[in-house]
Amino acid sequence: MAREKLKAATSDLQISNAQTGAEYTDDNALIAKNSSVIVRRIPVGGVKAAGKTSAIGRTEPVSGTSKTIDDSPAPLSLAQLVKTDNLAAANASEEDKIKAMMMQSCREYNPINYMTKPWDTPPPSYICFRCGKPGHYIKNCPTNGDKNFEPFARIKKSTGIPRSFMMEVKDPNTKGAMLTKSGTYAIPIINAEAYARGKKEKPPFLPAEPSSSFSEDPVPDELLRLICKEIMTDAAVIPCCGNSYCDECIRTALLESEEHTCPTCHQTDVSPDALIANMFLRKV
Repeated sequence: MAREKLKAATSDLQISNAQTGAEYTDDNALIAKNSSVIVRRIPVGGVKAAGKTSAIGRTEPVSGTSKTIDDSPAPLSLAQLVKTDNLAAANASEEDKIKAMMMQSCREYNPINYMTKPWDTPPPSYICFRCGKPGHYIKNCPTNGDKNFEPFARIKKSTGIPRSFMMEVKDPNTKGAMLTKSGTYAIPIINAEAYARGKKEKPPFLPAEPSSSFSEDPVPDELLRLICKEIMTDAAVIPCCGNSYCDECIRTALLESEEHTCPTCHQTDVSPDALIANMFLRKV
């Protein structure tokens, strides 16, 4: 201030945008984040100071919060910024530059660049899967909608099957015939053997054959349950009378009776916890 011969009472601060040159005149105006500003000390009233930095007379703008202090070119639009290579030197706001940068970074990944254009005519090697003739796709086949037309049978290729597993046939209409690389027709040997044997179907509703695993000898009474008369499993001895029961059956019978009565000797208050495992019958 001493060099420019300015005093604090007769000077003021001028704040302007470094990119656009617009001066901030409203004290309540908000400056965008990451913006570059230029701060100058100028005389009150806009009188030019005798120094290197020259001040332009300040007048209040008619509308808005800023005014242009130099004759800079008009800022570029967003569409023009997208096509600009050097965004740092472009004349535009930081917000527009950021938008343009985001659009430029995503331009290569636009799905439009990856969409394949439909072909009007198929390649010469394409054959219609309906009529078997080249020159058109199946959706444009002239036989579409013709109810009397019978599509030709497509022949599979023997790709991936070794030649040693194939057996050559003369008639392409042979069941399971495949087209080989040499242009001949062949079928897998295992399929030819299966076709020769044919499928053996079992007649329905045949009576079940008796199983030979079960013997017809009667089961001893010692191995039968006293309650349900079936083969005993997990035999347990009741302490009141010493009879053996199936563990599940005797426990159920004791719990279902009101006085926990034994089904054989009819003794009451027999606890299911008093049952003893019959290890001899369990090993039989």
